[in-house]
Amino acid sequence: MSKVKKLKENDFLSISARVRVLETRLLTAERMERMIDAKDVNDAAKVLGECGYPDLPEVTNSALDAMLAQAQAALFEDMGRAVGNEALMDVFRIKYDYHNAKTLVKAEALKLNQDRLLLGGGRYAPAVLAEDFRREDLRACSPAFQKAVAHAREVLGSSGDPQQADFILDRAYFQELTGLAQASGSKFLEGYVAALIDGANLRSAVRAARLDKAGEFLRQVLAEGGTVSPEAIARVKGSELGKVFKGTGFAAAAEAGAALAVPNGGPLTDFERMCDDAVMAYLAKARMIPFGEQPVAAYLYAREAEATAIRIILTGRMAGIDGGTIRQRLRRAYC
Repeated sequence: MSKVKKLKENDFLSISARVRVLETRLLTAERMERMIDAKDVNDAAKVLGECGYPDLPEVTNSALDAMLAQAQAALFEDMGRAVGNEALMDVFRIKYDYHNAKTLVKAEALKLNQDRLLLGGGRYAPAVLAEDFRREDLRACSPAFQKAVAHAREVLGSSGDPQQADFILDRAYFQELTGLAQASGSKFLEGYVAALIDGANLRSAVRAARLDKAGEFLRQVLAEGGTVSPEAIARVKGSELGKVFKGTGFAAAAEAGAALAVPNGGPLTDFERMCDDAVMAYLAKARMIPFGEQPVAAYLYAREAEATAIRIILTGRMAGIDGGTIRQRLRRAYC
């Protein structure tokens, strides 16, 4: 159970000021362009020095992974000490725990060791979680996490269907995430989580329509907690999703998704980007707030988005992908 600290704006005076300084080192749209246009991948990586990242003597996937993992660990340690609100920090940590749960559950079913795929940054250290999972002793984890892992394990073992296990863990993730946002005492964080759920549900509805699946299948996938209810989404056709999300931050993304919600409906790249951009647009409101938990939460998400952008650009450059294609894959920058 996360320790809850009642939020007071004055508690965030110092950290909010620090965040404003740290924001100047974020990977801006201008810096992204310089990375894309650099003569080679090594010069592209040098731009990251302006963002506080160490030099990469050689740009490889493994070196990139190590650099970003180290940066994330340092970020969570630093912000965790400064914020003093465990639930707020756990809102950003929890997704790594559920990623690791999916990895462990599927690896067990396949009788493989996939520990190399486990990610740090969660509430539970990957190596410890893996050991506890194999001993079937997750007492160190939250009750909701324990229950979800046990259920997913049982269902995958009996059905052999990894998709069903994913559904169980995804629903548990969003349910626990919603609880953490509420426990943090921040209405801003509750809105952020609702936006994440809206985006996930919209994506699921579009994909289900493209597979010509609806009804019970879609209801298994959709999560509670967004601004649009699962029932409202499930009862309309894919082509009508724009109506359901009208008036929300996902209105434009839903219109784009509705046009693609048919079998062989075309690439989803722009639609996926619009969903992510809608979440970023919500968080960008924090830039107008001088101090409080809002700038901290927005900065944590911005750093997460930054890591994704770095991966897209540098892996694209390593693979010889052209600049136009890389730009299509990038999401809206926070700054």
